[in-house]
Amino acid sequence: MITEEEMLRRLDAGVMVEDISEMSPTYLRELKRTLLISADTEFLGAVMYYPNLVEGRVPEKMQGAVLAIIQDELGHAHIDYRMLEDLGEDLDHLLYGRTAAEFKHPYAMDMPYESFNESVVVGSFMDRAGYILLSDVFENTSYAPWRRALVKVNKEEHFHINFGVRNLEAMSKDPEQKAVTQRAIDWMFPMTVEWFGLPDALKTGNNQLRYRLKGKSNDQLRQEWLGQVVPLMERLDFQVPAHHDAERDEYVLDFPLPCRFDAETKQWHFDEPCTWDDVLKRWRARGPWNEKLVGFLQAGRHGLDAMSGAGAA
Repeated sequence: MITEEEMLRRLDAGVMVEDISEMSPTYLRELKRTLLISADTEFLGAVMYYPNLVEGRVPEKMQGAVLAIIQDELGHAHIDYRMLEDLGEDLDHLLYGRTAAEFKHPYAMDMPYESFNESVVVGSFMDRAGYILLSDVFENTSYAPWRRALVKVNKEEHFHINFGVRNLEAMSKDPEQKAVTQRAIDWMFPMTVEWFGLPDALKTGNNQLRYRLKGKSNDQLRQEWLGQVVPLMERLDFQVPAHHDAERDEYVLDFPLPCRFDAETKQWHFDEPCTWDDVLKRWRARGPWNEKLVGFLQAGRHGLDAMSGAGAA
C-alpha cells in the first residue's frame, strides 16, 4: 500500500487504481464502503420485484422481462461482491453472515411492493436513480476494475428503465390503471428524491469525491434525476410535487425535504417537516420489509446449513 500523500498526488494526476498495492489505507476503506453500498443495493434490487412475480401480480407477457431484471440485479451484485472479495472481504460473511439491518441499501428497498404498478414505478424511478449514480461512477471513478465492470451493468440498467417507461406509457392511457399508478407515484416519488442522501450543505466531508470514486455531489445527482423524471411525468400526465424554475434553471420540490413519512400507510405528510436527523433515525431503523426481503435472499443458504447441521447430529 502507499501513503495518503502519494495517494492524493496520483489521484490529482488522474492515475487509475488497479489493486490494493496502489491504495492508501483510507482510500481502501472508502472504496470498500462505497462498493458495499452498491453491492447491497443491487442485491436487494432483485427482491423489490420478486414478491409481485411470485404472487402472480405481474401480467404473463411481462413475466419474462421481470425475471430478466431480477437476474440482472443479482449479476450486478455478484460483480460488486467479487470486487470486495478481491479487496480482502469475506464474501460468505457479506452475503450470509450479516443480519438484515446490517445491509447498506437505500431505505426505499425495505418497503413492500404490492402491485405490478409499483414494480413499474421502481423501474422508472429507482432503477433510474441507480443508473444515474452508476453512470457518474463510470465517468469519474478512479478504480479501474469498477469502471470496466460498469460497461455491462449500465447497459442492463438502461433496459430496466425502458421497462418502467414503456409500461408507464401504457398505464397512462387506461383510466383505472392510471389511478392505481398515480397512487404508487405519490409515495415513491418523494422516496426516490430521498434516495440521493443528505443535501450538500449538511455534508461535513465527501471522501467519495476526494478519492474520485464519483464525480458529482448528492444535490447534483438529485437534480439530474429530477431533470429526467419531472418532464416524463408531465408528458404522461402524472402528477408529481416538483417543477422547473426557469429563473433559477433548476428543479424545485413542492414539498419540504425532509418531511414525515408513515411507512405503514405509505403516506408522506408534507405538512409535517422534520429534520435530517429524524430521517437518519428512520433509515437506521430500516423499513417494514427489511427482514423479509433479505430473508428471501438468504433462505436457501440458511436452509442448507440447517439441513447439514441436522445430518451431522
